[in-house]
Amino acid sequence: MEDLFNYAVAFTEQSLPKDEGIAIVTNAGGPGILSTDLIEKLGLKMANLSDETRQNLNENLPAAAATGNPVDILGDALPDRYAIALEASLKDENVHSVLVLLTPQAMTDSLATAEHIVEISKQHKDKPVVTVFMGGDWVSDAAEYLKDNGVPCYNFPEKGVKTLDALYQYARHLKLPELEPPVYPDIDRDKVAAIFKAVKDDDRKVLFPHEASQVAKAYGIPAPGSALATTADEAVKYADEMGYPVVMKIVSPDIMHKTDIGGVELNLTNSNMVRIAFEEIMRKSRKAQPLAKIYGITVDQMVPKGKEMIIGMSRDPQFGPMVMFGLGGIYVNFLKDVAFRLAPMNEREAQHMMEETKSYTLLKGVRGEPPSDIDAIREAILRVGHLVWDFPELKDLDINPIFVYSEGKGVSALDVKITLS
Repeated sequence: MEDLFNYAVAFTEQSLPKDEGIAIVTNAGGPGILSTDLIEKLGLKMANLSDETRQNLNENLPAAAATGNPVDILGDALPDRYAIALEASLKDENVHSVLVLLTPQAMTDSLATAEHIVEISKQHKDKPVVTVFMGGDWVSDAAEYLKDNGVPCYNFPEKGVKTLDALYQYARHLKLPELEPPVYPDIDRDKVAAIFKAVKDDDRKVLFPHEASQVAKAYGIPAPGSALATTADEAVKYADEMGYPVVMKIVSPDIMHKTDIGGVELNLTNSNMVRIAFEEIMRKSRKAQPLAKIYGITVDQMVPKGKEMIIGMSRDPQFGPMVMFGLGGIYVNFLKDVAFRLAPMNEREAQHMMEETKSYTLLKGVRGEPPSDIDAIREAILRVGHLVWDFPELKDLDINPIFVYSEGKGVSALDVKITLS
């Protein structure tokens, strides 16, 4: 929030930079070096001052001044020295923005310096000027004068550099070609509509796991095989079709902790194990909760483990569906490494959302690991965006985890939860 306030004056009063190239004018070497390091860390570019500009500076500044970039006009700089350096920098064709730094010395006239900066910046409105006046109360009048006259002023170099970074990011964004959300002709809206209708007709809001998995598949999001069996024969049939091993789980809205009552069986590798597991799960579930409404038992295909990510959605009453992406599994609520975008989104927006998370580094591969299938997880995000946009009654969606495999191997939505309004 503080950054937004810091950017406000810059975006409302200053123009956007036309190209890369930042010049720094400073009366102290330390803040100049600090600002340069941060500029380079953020991927911004320092301007290469032209020979003409450097000659101008050499002729009009003290011999001890540094006329490269940063332009160090020395600690005893009076307002006229700032004016010379700023004017020369703004006239340089290689310079497209200027950061002016001031640290107060005994002879510093900060208010007069601010007046010069305002006057010169008005003559070069096509290039943004951002200032950093350090010194607290000593420079408060000058800082207020700058802000009142449309020149952003901050008390630390980091804030000034971040403001320039925001201006450059937005300028680059405006130059990007307009992209529309991708179209997926393989989406089966009718199937999803039928599933949602069946859930509502059953007076439910929460989809059973096999239903949620079918919704994901209908929108082209890969998911393990999942089917609801009401008899042992059906369970064997589904397991044979999916391939072994499989997982079996009781399906009942009245049984919340399935594992605790013996309602889950893992790693079933043949039809005999499936048949026995069906009878055992039913027996244990009915014994634990005799009055529970049991719909059957899901048979789920077991899949190889991948990197655990999460794709989610919650519907904001004002903004609409917000899609979430980040690190999944058991750590999602602790690390909270997630990013959000409004649905539907285009490929660039989905890519930027992924890059905002720390876990994106894991997907790219660390310590010799092969890169993960970034294209596949990005497409899954986009398809979720289509799903939640197409069905306003979809209130919440949570795919956690969605396994991401190595490059070219795709993804698998292991656990899908969907709630309707």
